[in-house]
Amino acid sequence: MQGPKVYIHFPGTAREALGFYAGIFGGELALYTLEEFNRTDGDPQAIAHGELNGVVCLAGSDASGEDRPFRSEGMMLSLLGTAEPAVLHRWFDQLGASGEVIDPLSVKPWGASDGQVRDRYGLHWLIGYEGAEAAQK
Repeated sequence: MQGPKVYIHFPGTAREALGFYAGIFGGELALYTLEEFNRTDGDPQAIAHGELNGVVCLAGSDASGEDRPFRSEGMMLSLLGTAEPAVLHRWFDQLGASGEVIDPLSVKPWGASDGQVRDRYGLHWLIGYEGAEAAQK
């Protein structure tokens, strides 16, 4: 059984955003339009439901009807220790492209390596790792 999956109502950018995350994290991406779900509450080609399943799992849709588009304060998505250090550095760099590096991914005084980035779609990520790998970077 899996824990909670983040579900994001994008402001008309679900196809692009979920494709962006699939390009970074890999996995399987499924996208379904409003038309495919027989919905008439928006552009027929808007995403009614999209799901990325893999090492990182995300789901979302284009905000339609009474949905409010995603906004976030005081929340991060943590990828601490979810992959090898080289992979985490690559993800950090890719998420930061056209986004904002809040805290560079680097060795911290407590010995671990971590950093924070807000990507181009507004998601705030905490990425890092512990142990001997931290001292090597």
